[in-house]
Amino acid sequence: MIHATSRVLVADLGQHVGQTVSVSGWVNTHRLQRTMQFILVRDHTGIAQVTHKRGGDGDAIEAELEHLTTESAVRITGRVVHNPVVKLGGLEIIPESVEVLNRAEAPLPIDEHTGLEQRLDWRFLDVRRRPTARLLFAVQTTLDQGMRENAYAQGCSEMHTPKLMGTASESGAEVFKLGYFDRSAYLAQSPQFFKQMAISAVVDRVFEIGPVFRAEPSFTSRHATEFTGVDVELAWITDVEDVMAFEKQMLTHAIGKAAEVHGEAIRETYGVEVVVPATSFPRITMAAAQEILRAKGWDPEGVKEDLDPEGERGIAAHLREQVGHDFVFITHYPTSIRPFYHMRPADKPDVTLSFDLLWKGLEITTGAQREHRYDVRLKQAAEKGMGTEPLQDYLNAFRFGCPPHGGLGMGLGRVLMVMIGLESIRAATFLFRGPNRLTP
Repeated sequence: MIHATSRVLVADLGQHVGQTVSVSGWVNTHRLQRTMQFILVRDHTGIAQVTHKRGGDGDAIEAELEHLTTESAVRITGRVVHNPVVKLGGLEIIPESVEVLNRAEAPLPIDEHTGLEQRLDWRFLDVRRRPTARLLFAVQTTLDQGMRENAYAQGCSEMHTPKLMGTASESGAEVFKLGYFDRSAYLAQSPQFFKQMAISAVVDRVFEIGPVFRAEPSFTSRHATEFTGVDVELAWITDVEDVMAFEKQMLTHAIGKAAEVHGEAIRETYGVEVVVPATSFPRITMAAAQEILRAKGWDPEGVKEDLDPEGERGIAAHLREQVGHDFVFITHYPTSIRPFYHMRPADKPDVTLSFDLLWKGLEITTGAQREHRYDVRLKQAAEKGMGTEPLQDYLNAFRFGCPPHGGLGMGLGRVLMVMIGLESIRAATFLFRGPNRLTP
């Protein structure tokens, strides 16, 4: 049996015309004619045509190709030749050996007409078979890389914080409880507390990209029970504007990198133009946003201090019309709907020095200046009726000279969802986790 010295990717076949190479991948389709056999083999870089002229009895290659099934893993060794008739780059492979490394069962459990929920059941096949999905995760990789690059450039250290906690964060709500030897533990809703401990441990600027868990029984298109969070904490800030400035730089860099690497492919595949934002993101206070929305007829049910999804879309559309920007910071959220550790301005204690960042009407970030003074933290917790004893290990970080600081938490999946123009966070996640989904 003939073996090439190493695997050649489909995208590189043009460099090997006239040579014998090995291509490894999956059977995309096969067309078996009376005198010819045509097999399309797909790897992560593209699709190559394998063309074999039947040889009759004793033709081992013909026998192997005849019994292939779609999505079987194969290694094809053969000569790369020019053929202008072939649409796939004008190249084809004339096989000299065919190895079936793992024959796929037939029929496949999904096809091009299968709905999203069933495709999520077979996500490995779904991503493998659909170039749109493979592009999605290539974009995610570039976004992730761009955010890391910029965080390093802005002086951050990367941390890896625990995902198991001994206490149920600040409120005890929306956390997953699990057995931990002879006691209970909780999955971290956020690296928030640990980032602040790092700030108090003289790590001036810290970021983490890692898993976040939220026990929210939400079935919306933008919620998940486990997702990848991008979290940042900055020490020695002057005010919350420093945090917002950091995020503007990080997002502008990451989106710019994604546009440079994948912009054309996103345009061709999804029909979306990736626009690198100007760094002058508009902002509006929560009170002003609500005033504008109510003048337009917005009248939500439930919590009146916050914006519902309709309100977020409405104010984003308003700012887009006014200033032509797809991003908007909503600032100064009321204390009633923000955590006890958000700082409050001395002259207006009913609001917080906090913000949400909306992109095309979807919230992708929550951030704030934190209250770094121990006594004020205790006072604000008491005002919310919270007992602080379970949080004492965390609160100790503020007793011995913790500096002024602030930070943000951003959902990587939501950023990807908005950038690509997807309708659901499910499609922007490799293996989605929600109230009704724990598999595969």
